[in-house]
Amino acid sequence: MKGNQRSKELAEKESTPGGQKELEDAVLKTGLCTGCGACVNLCPYQAVYRDRIVTLHHCDLTRGRCYDFCPRTPADLNTLQEACDVGDDLTPEIGAVGGFFITRAADEKIRRRAQHGGTVSTLIALALREGLIDAAVLAGEGEGLLPQAVTVSDPEIAVGQGKSRFVVSPTVAEFNRVNRTDCRRIGVVATPCQALALAKMRTQTVKDTQSGIEKLQLVVGLFCGWALSWRNLTALLEKKMDIAAITGMDIPPSRYHTLEVYTKKGTVRVSLDEVNSCVRESCRYCGDMTAEFSDLSVGSARLPEGWDTARFWNQVVVRTKRGSDLLELARSKGVLEFREVPAGNLDKLKAASVNKKRAAASHPSGPRSVVDKRGQAG
Repeated sequence: MKGNQRSKELAEKESTPGGQKELEDAVLKTGLCTGCGACVNLCPYQAVYRDRIVTLHHCDLTRGRCYDFCPRTPADLNTLQEACDVGDDLTPEIGAVGGFFITRAADEKIRRRAQHGGTVSTLIALALREGLIDAAVLAGEGEGLLPQAVTVSDPEIAVGQGKSRFVVSPTVAEFNRVNRTDCRRIGVVATPCQALALAKMRTQTVKDTQSGIEKLQLVVGLFCGWALSWRNLTALLEKKMDIAAITGMDIPPSRYHTLEVYTKKGTVRVSLDEVNSCVRESCRYCGDMTAEFSDLSVGSARLPEGWDTARFWNQVVVRTKRGSDLLELARSKGVLEFREVPAGNLDKLKAASVNKKRAAASHPSGPRSVVDKRGQAG
């Protein structure tokens, strides 16, 4: 009886309309905003300022896309999975697993310019060359440590955008902008919260509006444990190095407990105990580590040879037919190298994902922004 009552309450909550005011009360003012930008470039009232979303003018609409598309407002998990065409091979830990691979870019130049094995850069460049997409929305390099969302159509430019600095990029805001242009087929490289926002756009319930979501042809998801506050990270690293000299960052496996910061003078290692204070509060509520609402998801590999080898490879989870077709095209074209998946790797990934889900579920006052029809949180 209690379960049925909970499901009823959740269903009622999901059907409750919301606009800018509800978005502000439930997300922006509570520290739950992910900075994805899903509410930006829909109307003139929301904007991106550095790594934050700000309200420029108040809106009195009782139902708006800004609220509907936000990854921190309620949604139905089953409906989202159907909208994204994910396969039937659903797992409770990491979503659909139509295939699990270890890959890297065959081109060593791409590997040197990209994060880890360069798989994401290779797939995006391939999709552009083959005409599967005519534009790709990526997190490009901005000023200082602040990424800048960019749209590229040139495959060579795309492969130069592969570095991560672990600060949120308003990628979905850029998608909202570019889908109003002449681009007809758009691909997006997205973190879990960004992929969730795009999935919610596919199930748009606000009538008489055009989101341009029909132009979305590819979502390459990124594994993500958390994003960092630009302001806090800058304050931390300024005490240790010249910010202008930073060329990249990475996070080795958990046993290293460190953030590696690459500079023109060498590598600086910062304890995660210090970095933890820079984690965005909204990330502590997120239970999706592997971008479950994407066509395929990519993260750093874990290999028996250790981190010095694994850092140049990726692990890939295929979720949709689009994702599978693209990966097989990359294999046939010889632009990706594949190696045997070590025994137990998928189980280790699932275990890490479960830990994140449990931490999110147990966080004090943690919201449940995604629920399935049985009233379970994800």
